[in-house]
Amino acid sequence: MLEDYLEPDQIAEVYRAYLFGAEAHDGQSRASGEPYIYHPVAVAQILAEMRMDTKSLIAALLHDVIEDTPTAKEQIIKLFGEEVAELVDGVSKLTNIEFESRIEAQAENFRKMILAMTRDIRVILVKLADRLHNMRTLGAMRPDKRRRIARETLEIYAPIANRLGMNRVRLELEELGFAALYPLRYRVIADRMKKSRGNRKEIVSKIESSITERIKQEGLGGQVIGREKHLYGIYNKMREKQVPFNEIMDVYAFRIIVESVDMCYRVLGVVHNLYKPVPGRFKDYIAIPKANGYQSLHTVLFSPYGVPIEVQIRTEDMHRVAEAGIAAHWLYKSGDESSNSAQARARQWLLDLLEIQQRAGNSMEFLENVKVDLFPDEVYVFTPKGMIMALPRGATAVDFAYAVHTDVGNQCVAVKIDRRLMPLRSELRNGQTVEIITAAGARPNPAWLNFVHTAKARANIRNFLKNLQHDEAVSLGQRLLNKSLEQYETDLQSLSEKSLWQVTESFNVKSFDRLLMDIGLGNRMPMQVARALIQGDEEKAGKEIRSSTSETKPLAIKGTEGTVVTYAKCCRPIPGDKILGFVTAGRGVVIHVEGCKNVADYRNKPEKWIDVEWEDNVAGEFPVELRLLVVNQRGVLATIAATISDLDANIENVVMDERDGQHSQLTFTVAVKNRKHLARIIKHLRSLPNVVRINRAQK
Repeated sequence: MLEDYLEPDQIAEVYRAYLFGAEAHDGQSRASGEPYIYHPVAVAQILAEMRMDTKSLIAALLHDVIEDTPTAKEQIIKLFGEEVAELVDGVSKLTNIEFESRIEAQAENFRKMILAMTRDIRVILVKLADRLHNMRTLGAMRPDKRRRIARETLEIYAPIANRLGMNRVRLELEELGFAALYPLRYRVIADRMKKSRGNRKEIVSKIESSITERIKQEGLGGQVIGREKHLYGIYNKMREKQVPFNEIMDVYAFRIIVESVDMCYRVLGVVHNLYKPVPGRFKDYIAIPKANGYQSLHTVLFSPYGVPIEVQIRTEDMHRVAEAGIAAHWLYKSGDESSNSAQARARQWLLDLLEIQQRAGNSMEFLENVKVDLFPDEVYVFTPKGMIMALPRGATAVDFAYAVHTDVGNQCVAVKIDRRLMPLRSELRNGQTVEIITAAGARPNPAWLNFVHTAKARANIRNFLKNLQHDEAVSLGQRLLNKSLEQYETDLQSLSEKSLWQVTESFNVKSFDRLLMDIGLGNRMPMQVARALIQGDEEKAGKEIRSSTSETKPLAIKGTEGTVVTYAKCCRPIPGDKILGFVTAGRGVVIHVEGCKNVADYRNKPEKWIDVEWEDNVAGEFPVELRLLVVNQRGVLATIAATISDLDANIENVVMDERDGQHSQLTFTVAVKNRKHLARIIKHLRSLPNVVRINRAQK
């Protein structure tokens, strides 16, 4: 096999690697009982079928020596070079690190592999070949281990093969994974397939002949192949569409392979003349390729046998890329655009993964984000300059903004879709032109996490909010600690560096900033830290604590504290209300109105309550609920909404409940600046003729 495409000296190098691997694995055997070296040889054989380069084949033969034998990476560098060593290291698991759980270990190993992929894409090709051979020999494993490996294959490795356009590898991984994870379901569908084959063969043959004949009549050439759906695809369609096996199998699939792109479109015209096309089922992936570089014309036709026909039309080069994906770059180094396109798209995806990895808090979050991106049912939209961008179906304007650039996403404030201003949460549809409007001081909104669809957007928003919350929590923690230190007639600036350092050590945190952040997030009580600081400061240690009845200034709430100060939804406090603060773990300080019923419920935790007051000039808008009893008349809702809008207040939500035939209760959530602003709104609404009663609601 190697003689077909490698030089003699390259084959000799591969053989040298085989001898080294065989010696390293000497005495080891697989679960099946065969010598361990059989596995690396089989992995190298899979890569040789893809016509991979010498370094990949050597890495395949040595891919387990670091992990499973005493051989060190340095030894491989010395014998086979740094490039091979990096490939082998990228595929090796993190065996010397203790993880809390198998899931965490899986996530961390996956992250390591992805980082290695971004440096050299051949890492994933070796890993996919390794996984493919493991799946082929899965029968020797325990049933529980078999299911775990099969699930991981279906959730991660098959989608990666798909994302890289490696259709042949993907199909085999899916079939083997399906058979191992759901053996009974696999057998039932396989049996039904065998039984239905006899009936279908004749129809498939007739349709194949009529398409071939019509293409010849038009003076065109092309190979027509009736293709059979694979079992995992049938199972997924049955599950997703909730339809029986017969309905899935009532679709006949054909592939037509032609010489040129021009011929693809001409053959499309021929088949549309032969059988009527199904409206809305034509897709042109030649003009707009899929994210993995896949190109073909797809159409669905009505056949004379009363069942639909799926037809794919593509060139030989497109077929090669569709089957081999990025491996086509090594399979035929022809320099053609199709394989380079698949390679370039794979590179771009890996760069996006690298950015997601940098933004993710830990390996579990990274794995969760990547899984989102591994199942893209794409939608294609245009930038204002006419550039095509592929996004997963369900993606919103915010996803588009982050796909353009991280800074565009972070600073987006509005969007124009087909020249019309639309909400940022708008779901994008094929063919739309999307223009993002940015502002220099803008920043991501936490609410975006509720509707963004892509991993890149989610990772960047989370990362920004984490950094933002850190800064806000440190600032609030400092204010809370200084307030507690007032009782000792001191503040942080007056304490010695030594006492700050001692307290940081005693609370077992990395830095004093981290301690302040914990206070700001409500994970530590400020009084506890203040007491430790005073005890650790020699100058202040003898100082008596001030009486609790003595005057201490309440903590001033500015309205700009961000995520570490939240306003209770039970009473919805606004500037001007008398308020109290309740320290809650993970959320910082939650502000309640003094008369809120929950204040009484929490009174048995006095150490968590702090005195707070509004600053004189509070920034921002605060939601408040207004409950109105109105007479049922046409236009009453519009009149009330217009009145609120005229008074410079934004309506966030409206709930309408019909009380009886004559009256309805409307509950408006309105964003106001303060109590004076609210009073003005209530006064104007009360004067409306159809408003019977109005009051501020509290739960």
